[in-house]
Amino acid sequence: MKIILPDSVINILSRLEAGGFSAYAAGGAVRDMLMNRTPHDYDIATSAKPQDVKALFKRTIDTGIKHGTVTVVENKTGYEVTTFRHDGEYRDGRHPQNVSFVINPREDCARRDFTINAMMYHPNEGILDFFGGLRDIENKLIRCVGEPENRFREDALRMLRAVRFSAVLSFKIEERTWRAIKKCAVLIKKVSSERILEELNKILLSKNPDFIKKLHECGLLQYIMPELERCFGEPQRNKYHIYDVGEHIMHTIKFSPPDLILRWSALMHDIGKPCCSSCDSDGIIHFYGHHKESSKIALDLLHRLRMDNNTIHDIIILVENHDVRIEPSQPAVKRMMSRTGEALFEKLLALQKADNKAKNPAHFPEKKSRIESAYNIYREILAEHQPYLVSHLAVNGKDLIRIGYRPGREIGDTLKKLIDEVIINPELNNREYLLKAAKDYKRIKR
Repeated sequence: MKIILPDSVINILSRLEAGGFSAYAAGGAVRDMLMNRTPHDYDIATSAKPQDVKALFKRTIDTGIKHGTVTVVENKTGYEVTTFRHDGEYRDGRHPQNVSFVINPREDCARRDFTINAMMYHPNEGILDFFGGLRDIENKLIRCVGEPENRFREDALRMLRAVRFSAVLSFKIEERTWRAIKKCAVLIKKVSSERILEELNKILLSKNPDFIKKLHECGLLQYIMPELERCFGEPQRNKYHIYDVGEHIMHTIKFSPPDLILRWSALMHDIGKPCCSSCDSDGIIHFYGHHKESSKIALDLLHRLRMDNNTIHDIIILVENHDVRIEPSQPAVKRMMSRTGEALFEKLLALQKADNKAKNPAHFPEKKSRIESAYNIYREILAEHQPYLVSHLAVNGKDLIRIGYRPGREIGDTLKKLIDEVIINPELNNREYLLKAAKDYKRIKR
């Protein structure tokens, strides 16, 4: 099977061979090329020791000398070059206690996580496939190299990676591998939040974001996001829903466009429902105030996962407002735009559309029509540059001070009243009218 490698990778392989060493493209790049996918990066495995690699190339970076990895800079791009190795016991569930360098590429492949990631390639030798990776690609299987439990005890993140590869590639997890994940699930508690978040992001951005449910099915979710675990099996007995809370959330993220903020918002939007469930005399279940509870839970959960503050901020705004009915009128749309901002307003409509699509389909046409009407009005507001924020007003705080206002809360309250007027009637956004209105507010207050 012929694979086309970038010139830079060919150059690195050739230079290593000229130095008397064997070298191959390895790991995920080989998998992706075999599947006609474009690799994000190219790793190289070699019999050369780190000091040999450093001697052969002008520009190198010591990225993991202890574990045999040197980054070679070629054409302004870094390529990780790692010595064939055998890993000893993993004391911390991530890093091997000791590393032994070997000369056999098969031994190097034997330490890797999954068969589809344990292949190597050289233009003159073709594919080196010691553990059936080609067969598993053909059968669309995620299968561990060797004994699955051993692989997961070496690095517990591999369990989450199995689900991630399943979601990204639309592959099934092989039965022995799946059983081992269920058995070893508690070990995920050893893994840092940052590494877990990276894998969750990749699942959510995949074409199967609802594979998050697999984390529930294999027992990982209870240790990663116990708040979401509670949602599975939580009934929603009312005319608007046909799924339990967890299933509804999975359908919502599946119907959401592949935007990380949007899909996290979809994942979090109803996470507070189990805390807000109540049943009336007719047996109908309600979730009063669930948007506020979901926002509080999401805020704690996302901080725990070490997500950055700007992303958390945007997700919380969407979660807080996901259940607000936006009437298809300019004042209603502009008021919501003032709460979310321009970019988030568009995401909010996408979230509301996905949320409603994941409910009882009998009610979706009406809700879809209203949301699309609100979107059309939003586009009109932008096209006409209509004001909807205090900063869009023809006057500001300094102008109010000049007519007798004192710095402080009074100015903010007055500007909010002025923007409320302008939202209803954009023609009122002129300096003369606004200053007169501000003077009237002050006079009335006295």
